[in-house]
Amino acid sequence: MQVEPDRDASDALLEQIHQALENATPLRIQGSNSKAFLGREVAGEVLDTRAHRGIVHYDPTELVITARAGTPLSDVLAALDACGQMLPCEPPSFGSEATVGGMIATGLSGPRRPWVGAVRDFVLGTRLITGSGKVLRLGGEVMKNVAGYDVSRLLVGSFGCLGVLTEVSLKVLPKPRHCLSISLDLPPAQALDTLTEWGQQPLPISAAAHDGQRLYVRLEGGEGSVTAAHQRLGGEPLDSAFWAALNEQRLAFFDEGLPLWRLSLPNNLGPLTLPAEQLIDWAGAQRWLKTDAPDIQSLAQALGGHATCFTPGASDTPFQPLAPALLRYHRQLKAQLDPQGLFNPGRMYAEL
Repeated sequence: MQVEPDRDASDALLEQIHQALENATPLRIQGSNSKAFLGREVAGEVLDTRAHRGIVHYDPTELVITARAGTPLSDVLAALDACGQMLPCEPPSFGSEATVGGMIATGLSGPRRPWVGAVRDFVLGTRLITGSGKVLRLGGEVMKNVAGYDVSRLLVGSFGCLGVLTEVSLKVLPKPRHCLSISLDLPPAQALDTLTEWGQQPLPISAAAHDGQRLYVRLEGGEGSVTAAHQRLGGEPLDSAFWAALNEQRLAFFDEGLPLWRLSLPNNLGPLTLPAEQLIDWAGAQRWLKTDAPDIQSLAQALGGHATCFTPGASDTPFQPLAPALLRYHRQLKAQLDPQGLFNPGRMYAEL
């Protein structure tokens, strides 16, 4: 495959948006389409961001990287890795061509999320083309510029419904000096109780999952603290590739079959009787279910969380329905940034 050169294609994106405004033509924003399975189907002219690519600025000493939206996520990760740094939130790719813009639009975070934060916690600033054809610069490249009503972070998880992201600045962190993964033979209920107990102690845990048979834990930090934690917790050494397989949904649990649901729940719920085979992640705060049972979103809401369907076509409302007050806020924000409803209409909700 021919590799596209790094270049600024923001003028071309802006021109396409102006033409869409003149013709009242909706636009379907996409990068590599690696996460197109999420959300509702969108009808419209394709606006492809991949020509707008490249790392604009990277200062390892300042722990900040700025990249255009169409930049392959793998390019950013490689640049960080060469300097011993990382995106702490471990965004999944679901494909080798996943883009930085897609990472922001979907807002998905990996196994480390409960211990370091989500994608939105590392967004410092963005550049955005609104549905009125205006170019906005939001936030900045240092933490002191990120305060108050931060629109940049509202873009995370907005699935392109608010505007065309052209550039993003991200806070990065040094990679851990030492990493060790272990597995323990614990049933789910005992594993969750144990994780609750461990969570109250100064242990260098950065990931915890349970597949119904065994508890999997990742320890990260200085070699001494990791070694001491391993001696204290016990467990058998585990290939660290497990976490990438979990994050990219390559484990056997995710094989084709029943619809896949992601439940985001309070982390103190403990064992749950759910109508499905489940995989527990984030020490219990994220539960993956394989089920065709009805009313999964109602169940999640009753538990104080929300549910998202990851299987295309399995649900007319793949995202948790919004309460009337929240829907009103979403509509008001959409009206401010995309008054003609140009971008990804209906991708998240039919009302938007």
